[in-house]
Amino acid sequence: MNITRRALMRGIGVAGLAAATPGIFAPAIAQAKPVRIGILAPRSGAMGTVGECGIRAVQWAAERMNKDGGIAGRPIELVIEEETSPKDTIERFRRLVLQEKVDCVQGLISTGVSLGVAPTAEEEQALLIMWDGTTQDGVKEAMPKSNYVFRSTDNECEAVMASLLAIKYFKGKIKRIAGINPDYSYGRNNWEAFQQILRRAGVEAEVVAEQWPKVGTMDLTSHVAALKAAKPDFIFSSMLFADLPVFMKQGSAAGLFEGVNIALPAAGWQINQLKKEFMPENVVFGHNTLYFALPTASPLQKAFVDDYMGRYKEAPHWEADRAYFALAAYKAGVEAANKATGRWPKLDEIIAAIPEQKVQSLGGPGQFRKDKIAEQTFYQGLSTNKNTYDFPTLSTVDSFTADQLQKPPGVDFWDWIKTSKLPV
Repeated sequence: MNITRRALMRGIGVAGLAAATPGIFAPAIAQAKPVRIGILAPRSGAMGTVGECGIRAVQWAAERMNKDGGIAGRPIELVIEEETSPKDTIERFRRLVLQEKVDCVQGLISTGVSLGVAPTAEEEQALLIMWDGTTQDGVKEAMPKSNYVFRSTDNECEAVMASLLAIKYFKGKIKRIAGINPDYSYGRNNWEAFQQILRRAGVEAEVVAEQWPKVGTMDLTSHVAALKAAKPDFIFSSMLFADLPVFMKQGSAAGLFEGVNIALPAAGWQINQLKKEFMPENVVFGHNTLYFALPTASPLQKAFVDDYMGRYKEAPHWEADRAYFALAAYKAGVEAANKATGRWPKLDEIIAAIPEQKVQSLGGPGQFRKDKIAEQTFYQGLSTNKNTYDFPTLSTVDSFTADQLQKPPGVDFWDWIKTSKLPV
């Protein structure tokens, strides 16, 4: 694949960049050698809007940090490339490292892609900090001892939390369960985790239907009909792409949700598309690591959300937090190592410093464990349509930290589900 050099864009604002060709984003500050951060994020296809939210956030973060001195006195320069297929994204990763000479690569949303890029980062001895990507093969960690790769929280965190909240709010009302989940490991593992957590809580529910649509299926009427015929009293769905709003709209039109409680652990990715006109209330609604309307939000989150919603006329979701967190964690590691050495630190010194650095991200405090897996704060709750937006917000807000929702290092996920001290 031939990759043409991106257009060079310096000294332009975030709003201008968002509509421009992907390339280099370098807010002008002091004339010091910039810290070059490569960004890999989707900009089209099923995850295009997700990637764009993350890109907007990391641009906002770079601009804000540069106004405050950058990273250890050096300005941040972003070099943006697109995440697409594993093969093409690996090639772009190598280009960022070998040609663009970036100091660190950040981004990646698809675990399918990150599983391919991570070994390349180890091979090239290049620092990679993932936004939402993991190195999980199903629920098993495929890279337990990475040297250069920092990973997102486990894929199952939101499903574990939604399962616990289903018990908290609806225990005694869950008798007949149905699932409609994406037909790949994420969906299948989340559905299994939901059932196991119910059983552990003493909820004896009958599985009356299981639907497995392929990702991106936009005609879900047959799935809706099958679910309705099964007469569940609780529906669990870990759908998270553009097919989720389609399912909710078609399900509402068919009367599927009448008298039925629902858990949507990953709904936050589609917050702007889940319109009140077809969304029932009291849904267990997952916002992952950023709930834009958090009543106890930090000044940082308030500033970001106000700016984002004012500029883009929509709510930001958790990919914004993941992007901000990656850059903040890198900055904290560099500056800790800089303080310890009295000079610009070497790569191995930065990598050693990043774990255990507590940073304030958009959604709250977070850090990386020593095994380079993130620990952040998750938000879910029951939805309400009583607000000034055209989509649901939360009437109740529950928050759990990732150490309550994901397996410890070296532990099998299914063993952990059976034996851990769960927060509900």
